[in-house]
Amino acid sequence: MNQEYKIHTERKRAVTLHITDAQGNKLQGATIRAKQISKDFPFGSAIAKTIIGNLPYQNWFVKRFNAAVFENELKWYATEPEQGKTNYTIADQMLEFVRANQIIARGHNIFWEDPLYTPSWVRNLTDEELRSAVESRIQSLMKKYGGEFIHWDVSNEMLHFDFYEKRLGRNATLHFFEIAHQSDPLATLFMNDFNVVETCADVNSTVDDYISRLRELQRGGATMDGIGLEGHFTVPNIPLMRAVLDKLATLGLPIWLTEIDISKTIDKQTQAIYLEEVLREGFAHPSVTGIMLWTALHPNGCYQMCLTDYDLNNLPVGNVVDKLLTEWRTGKQEGQTDEHGSYSFYGFLGEYKVIATYGDKSANATFSLSRGDETRHFSIHL
Repeated sequence: MNQEYKIHTERKRAVTLHITDAQGNKLQGATIRAKQISKDFPFGSAIAKTIIGNLPYQNWFVKRFNAAVFENELKWYATEPEQGKTNYTIADQMLEFVRANQIIARGHNIFWEDPLYTPSWVRNLTDEELRSAVESRIQSLMKKYGGEFIHWDVSNEMLHFDFYEKRLGRNATLHFFEIAHQSDPLATLFMNDFNVVETCADVNSTVDDYISRLRELQRGGATMDGIGLEGHFTVPNIPLMRAVLDKLATLGLPIWLTEIDISKTIDKQTQAIYLEEVLREGFAHPSVTGIMLWTALHPNGCYQMCLTDYDLNNLPVGNVVDKLLTEWRTGKQEGQTDEHGSYSFYGFLGEYKVIATYGDKSANATFSLSRGDETRHFSIHL
């Protein structure tokens, strides 16, 4: 009940269309057809190089999602597997797909504090060589892609790992944020970590630890504008998830669920049940401003959870996503104006196209519903 109430109040707005003739007279009985043409809320998934040239997969993705994140293709080990041999070809091809379909994309990631996923050649550098290498990495990446990604995960999973800080000092992460902001001032810079909303059993990533680290960076001068919560769940604890989101919301920053999936150790039907619980809770929370699934499709499956098989036939979790995408979009609104020349409905936030017809006259108009609105009133003259 709380989720339904929050979704209705936070994600929808009332709209009233007023139809008049050229003299300003109200027209009763005018036919109204309104359709939502885009959604305000970013809902997307990770993609991988498997989407390049795969038209069926591309069409499937574009039909559903308005946001994307590259699973691995921007990570340092992918773009510079050998020192000095930087190659952005695959990332460029993925970005072409994103651009062509007007999909927003998160930048993931500039650095990853986990030494396991740090290029092997980087681990073998001296401290001075490492200092030079990280400067080259961030300058190269940000110079090439400045303005292309709405977000950057600057130093991934810093609550759990500290490879760069151990080698370069406690201010290394702060420096990464400073350079990233200077290089791409329009991008929102994120902390991104796991087990903050998933469990209370991980002592490294309690909500208090997250807030403490974020505030420490802010005090140091870091431009820190986004809260990234990965969301790799096994058995979701929804009351915990809500409590964590409520506490993080007090910081007044946008919260994104950045890598949502359910463990492959869970059977597929239960995966679907758990995924729906998580997505409903996330979408219902007023401080959550975007949701990303971690479901990049590969021939041998996905990281933990696939929405479809490789022939793009829905698995149970895919059915859940399709159901929610339909539920969270305003269906076609058709009707006639009342005696006041008005037609009203509740719509999800986003862009709308409306056609008003009266007799042999008709008019097209567009309007948008946004979070700052109360009831929106739009006038259309025939």
